[in-house]
Amino acid sequence: MDNLLLHVGFGNAVKINRILAVVNPGSSPVRKLKDEARQEKKIIDVTEGRRTRSILILDSGHLVLSSVQPDTITQRLTNLSKEERNPALKLDRLENDES
Repeated sequence: MDNLLLHVGFGNAVKINRILAVVNPGSSPVRKLKDEARQEKKIIDVTEGRRTRSILILDSGHLVLSSVQPDTITQRLTNLSKEERNPALKLDRLENDES
């Protein structure tokens, strides 16, 4: 899973092995973390002007603001993990994408 990318909205992707957490932006501690990252210029905003629905915390200390729901991102991570363990699932997905 070293080079897999996770789609986080609007054609943007994040390298999976760099993600530490996917969090909901609504809590006070997360808002404080976001403000601190903004001051340190470690915010990557991929929302295209839409509402931030999830924040991905990267191992570099950067925060990726996404308009995709945290549950959706978690589901995508789970599916990619399953595909890594069972390559037949990946082939099925690729065949369905072509049709």
